[in-house]
Amino acid sequence: MSLSTAQLNALSLAKTLMTCITLFEAGDSYGVVPTAEFDGDPETVINEYDPFSQ
Repeated sequence: MSLSTAQLNALSLAKTLMTCITLFEAGDSYGVVPTAEFDGDPETVINEYDPFSQ
């Protein structure tokens, strides 16, 4: 998915699920996953969305 789509999905998931979401780079695309489930390379993380910080 594109970066702009991934950013919108991550923010929406964080607010809907009320959990922290990690946006990461996966090759030439991007992915989102709950932060508690992310076990990838920390250098691939683009942003973390925390619904409690806003």
